[in-house]
Amino acid sequence: MILNISRAIGVVATVFVAGSAWAQESENRVAANTDWSVFVESDPNECWAVSAPKETVNEREGTIVSVRRGDIRLIVFFRPAEGVAGQVMFAGGYPFASGSTVTMEVDGTSFDMFTENETAWPATPEDDAKFVAAMKRGADAIVTGRSGRGTQTQDTFSLLGFTAAVEEAASRCAG
Repeated sequence: MILNISRAIGVVATVFVAGSAWAQESENRVAANTDWSVFVESDPNECWAVSAPKETVNEREGTIVSVRRGDIRLIVFFRPAEGVAGQVMFAGGYPFASGSTVTMEVDGTSFDMFTENETAWPATPEDDAKFVAAMKRGADAIVTGRSGRGTQTQDTFSLLGFTAAVEEAASRCAG
């Protein structure tokens, strides 16, 4: 499947916006729904629901290892000026192995995400919608990826508050 270049550029830009807003949460955070927060940026109008993992396991050659990673976030993004509504993105906190995919499992259903440097996302807006629907029904999302150094990572995100956060972000960026 070929990934739309403008979609990829938008996802990369999202990482920078979301990362800076997370650090400045007193300015941009407009809601917190249990394990998920909602952020809004006004210029341009962008809204996103975001969460950090509850558990992270890093493994190399079958052994759990300690590794240094940047911010790890699962994000659902809305950018009305570009027609983006419910774009899913995972920021892994490290460069993914070239050509690798990331897998997200929600209640026994697995979804693949394409990678670019430190981010991963579904291939199409239709796939985004499938991820979001599963996440609304699920309790946890387990995201598994592989770094360029060969470390397998598994990040577990609670989905408690996900539906409320995504609906809040969508309503704040409606129209």
